[in-house]
Amino acid sequence: MPGQILSSPKNPNIQLVRGLLEQSKARRKHNAFVAEGARVLEDGLASAVPLRFILYKTSLSTRAKTLLEGIKPGQLAFEVEDRLFDSLSDTESSQGILGVFNIPEPSQPARPGFVVILDQLRDPGNLGTILRSAEAAGVQAICLPPGTTDVWAPKVVRSAMGAHFRLPLLQWPWEAITAYVEGLSVYHADMDGQESLWQADFRGRTALLIGGEAEGISPEGRVLATHSVRIPMVGKTESLNAAVSASVLMFEVLRQRSQKV
Repeated sequence: MPGQILSSPKNPNIQLVRGLLEQSKARRKHNAFVAEGARVLEDGLASAVPLRFILYKTSLSTRAKTLLEGIKPGQLAFEVEDRLFDSLSDTESSQGILGVFNIPEPSQPARPGFVVILDQLRDPGNLGTILRSAEAAGVQAICLPPGTTDVWAPKVVRSAMGAHFRLPLLQWPWEAITAYVEGLSVYHADMDGQESLWQADFRGRTALLIGGEAEGISPEGRVLATHSVRIPMVGKTESLNAAVSASVLMFEVLRQRSQKV
């Protein structure tokens, strides 16, 4: 553990973290992102994703203290003056610890059987929630075409609760996504879909195409879709938000595939 407490906002590590938290162009330039909070940092340290360094404040939660005590030799950790750390933190009630990790090269299956495409999804909280559900439902890869919010933004990372360290996240142009999902049935989630999710057969190789609440799917996504599917509803609610819709559909895929033949 270092003996000196970082107290200057001009410290290079402090400046790097501030840039990564605030700017997508900084994340692209440095090929790095911030994982804040003990729970997410634990997942990062347990993964193969390279850690650059940890910053922590003097007043820590018990969980964060335990995490620090278990870091490996050679892993860098710097104590930061509380007020300076709080000026960096993206959360209202910070746990006082964060890590900077390299953005990993995705290791996606060459012939996937279950993919999710997130098209024009703008809300970072919804995006993170979908990643968390996707990892739990056994999705093999997430495709993120142009127009979807930055998957490495701090609110997305926080909402995903560690899924960034376990899911292949493919920020690709439409041409690459189209080639990758060739041979899959691509189901567009639509409130006016041709069939309900209970009628759809998700047991074959499947891609779910989820659009944003405001604009739906893009023209490229509409061309890619081979089916449309709706979620039956009996109430007066017009539609579900993207995170809820995606989660319902992903777990229906899992349910169908978990049934005994």
